[in-house]
Amino acid sequence: MANLRIEPATPAAWKDLQLVLGARGGAAACQCQRAVLPMREWWYMPQTERKSLLRREIGKRGAAPPGLLAYLGDEPVGWCRVGPRCQFPPLRNSRVPWAGRDEDKEDGDVWAAVCFVVRAGYRKLGISYALAAAAVEFARSHGAVALEGYPMDTGDGDITWGELHVGAHGAFRQAGFDEVSRPSKRRYVMRIDFTTD
Repeated sequence: MANLRIEPATPAAWKDLQLVLGARGGAAACQCQRAVLPMREWWYMPQTERKSLLRREIGKRGAAPPGLLAYLGDEPVGWCRVGPRCQFPPLRNSRVPWAGRDEDKEDGDVWAAVCFVVRAGYRKLGISYALAAAAVEFARSHGAVALEGYPMDTGDGDITWGELHVGAHGAFRQAGFDEVSRPSKRRYVMRIDFTTD
């Protein structure tokens, strides 16, 4: 799509991000905080507090923006949360990415793309594919040595939209990620390593 562009989420794009997350539904309620808060905190936290936390993240000085926004023309249509893997406590505490791996969970040089949202009316246009590819360049440009994702297999067609907040396997594969493991029938751990010359 020639008129699709992807930009880091900045304070000036706050309203655009809220348009992507929507006024109701899972993404609006979550405010992309499930990836960063321990489950016990996230579960009981009101949506207004989650929204405030996300707004503070977007406006944090001296830190990389917490994600990317996709625009189709001037219309905000998608979001991807991406950052150092160690910033995602639910990920650190999950068995999904760690089975059979002996890695430092606190390594801030390994990044992760953990959440994707595409606005209703703009799905199935390849926007999440473009976001996954942009996440690779974003992580690399911020000094990451690798980027991981934990997508779902969409092959059997029996996946609800809400489950795809982690992304689709095909989007990661097309962006150059390799399979690390398959901890369940539908879940992958995928990774792209960046080499330096």
